[in-house]
Amino acid sequence: MTPVSRRTLVLGGARSGKSAHAEGLAPADPSVTYVATARRHPGDTDWEARIAEHTRRRPECWRTVEAADGPSLPDVLSAAGADELLLVDDLATWLTEVLDAANAWDGGDRKPVHAEVDRLTRALAETAARVVLVSAEVGLGVHPATPSGRLFRDELGRLNARVAEVCDTVTLLVAGIPLRLR
Repeated sequence: MTPVSRRTLVLGGARSGKSAHAEGLAPADPSVTYVATARRHPGDTDWEARIAEHTRRRPECWRTVEAADGPSLPDVLSAAGADELLLVDDLATWLTEVLDAANAWDGGDRKPVHAEVDRLTRALAETAARVVLVSAEVGLGVHPATPSGRLFRDELGRLNARVAEVCDTVTLLVAGIPLRLR
């Protein structure tokens, strides 16, 4: 296994293999903490199946932190030690929660969203831990038909660019093929 860079960003579209690729970068040992950013939605069987698929792939020795219902992602990054590897899956669902909390979907104030992105990128730059982050790459195809879709595309693009600035390695998965960008 190739050693993981200090900070690695893995980008890709839907079903591109980005999460599985990121998981393959981490060793199967207890030093890995899987940071899940997705909130469960009772009654959404498709979402539950996706979460179950991700859970099945993870080694049992990995610790899991639910960042949507527990400590915030920036706080998890700040608290991690140098002997840890954090695997954050994924930034798009994290951003969705941040947009929800700020009531920003319908033209609300985005300052709290940008402040939380600042907090995240600062925590990422300063963490002692090694970190592998997964995020969706959007904006390469269909122009979203709704204002909220365009808002999400634009804010996720900004978030990915900010995170990439502080990462040592950036990889884009296209059709399951990893392309190293940095």
